[in-house]
Amino acid sequence: MSQSSQVSIYYLEMLQFEQAKLITAAQDMTVVEAKLDEFQFNRYLYQLVGQHWQWHDKLNHSEQQWRNYVERPQLRTWVGYCQGSIAGYFELEFDSDGNTEIKYFGLAPKFIGKGYGGYLLSQAIEKAWQQTSTKRLWVHTCTLDHPKALTNYQARGFKLYKTELDNS
Repeated sequence: MSQSSQVSIYYLEMLQFEQAKLITAAQDMTVVEAKLDEFQFNRYLYQLVGQHWQWHDKLNHSEQQWRNYVERPQLRTWVGYCQGSIAGYFELEFDSDGNTEIKYFGLAPKFIGKGYGGYLLSQAIEKAWQQTSTKRLWVHTCTLDHPKALTNYQARGFKLYKTELDNS
């Protein structure tokens, strides 16, 4: 990316579960919560999914920074598996005001474009709203993400509430 490139950042939200337009089945994907915090696993997922989309904000984090990030009670991680392989993952972060953020969401490279994204996002939505504390579910994406990321979020019921330009 050149110095003069602009990146559009899109912020989306869902204010009630009834807004959701879920995909309830996906070929052979199983979504499982990683109930034991293992910062190395989250770091691996972040690299596996994010390397193609220029996720670099956490690449230089120390082990302690990763541990501090992952081992917080407000962060939970789910992993999508297909035939025993990691197909993708998402992290949900819950705050005390009822705002739940999809912190990271994405598919492993071999599973992109095969119809898994809508189902995995549907699972993230369901898991977020299953928490009685959730009053608002939100996420952000940008023009560096998969070209269909914004469309996927909107197709699942998220509404765009803010757009920013990042010139960095």
